[in-house]
Amino acid sequence: MTDFEAIKQIIKNAESVVFFGGAGVSTESGIPDFRGTGGLYTEENETDPQEILTPKFMLYKPEEFYNYYKNNMLYPYAEPNEAHKTLARMEKDGKLTAVITQNIDRLHQKAGSENVIELHGTSLKNYCVECGANYDLDYILESDGVPYCKECHGFVRPDVVMYHEGLNTRKFYDAVEAIYYADVLIVGGTSLTVQPAASLVDNYQGEHLIIINKTPTPYDGIAEFVIREPIGETLSKIY
Repeated sequence: MTDFEAIKQIIKNAESVVFFGGAGVSTESGIPDFRGTGGLYTEENETDPQEILTPKFMLYKPEEFYNYYKNNMLYPYAEPNEAHKTLARMEKDGKLTAVITQNIDRLHQKAGSENVIELHGTSLKNYCVECGANYDLDYILESDGVPYCKECHGFVRPDVVMYHEGLNTRKFYDAVEAIYYADVLIVGGTSLTVQPAASLVDNYQGEHLIIINKTPTPYDGIAEFVIREPIGETLSKIY
């Protein structure tokens, strides 16, 4: 049985808590975990996201790309859940120093978090590949088919990291630094199998690694606490 009081005391005594999260953080907001049951990555789904969500597919088959992207990756009406709200409260109280997320939904910011490191970018930002003009999510959703730039008629793409693209170097090293100096590292809603993001945990130097995930991760063996309960409920219990 998890000693939630012990975790609360650890967080209370910490000067720097960092949260590193994945898709499981947003499932309670109605955004599916694509690697979970019925997700895009399951065997019963004949379409392979790793083939479609690539720069090459996007440029050569933009109609198919955007049809898939709009129908499967965008959740404009999603609202922050208890996990997002608790983390925002921790930051406001001066306890949480950074949120590192693999998600592209910006629900952390919507909940009130300010220091958010978006490893995979965000679907709320889009830009023209020709002139660099910026466009919001509404522009993508309201476009009939493929969105093109109003300034130069160039192709507009999401500001997200796709397959076969590297992470933003600055963001990655900001995440490394945040984790390295953390007193407490809470990992939630991620299986810690997708690289290079998963390797960020290797940079943690502290003693208090807390993992909140419904399924096992490669780092469970070195964690001080491993919790299999829903993340929103768990975070509200420990803070």
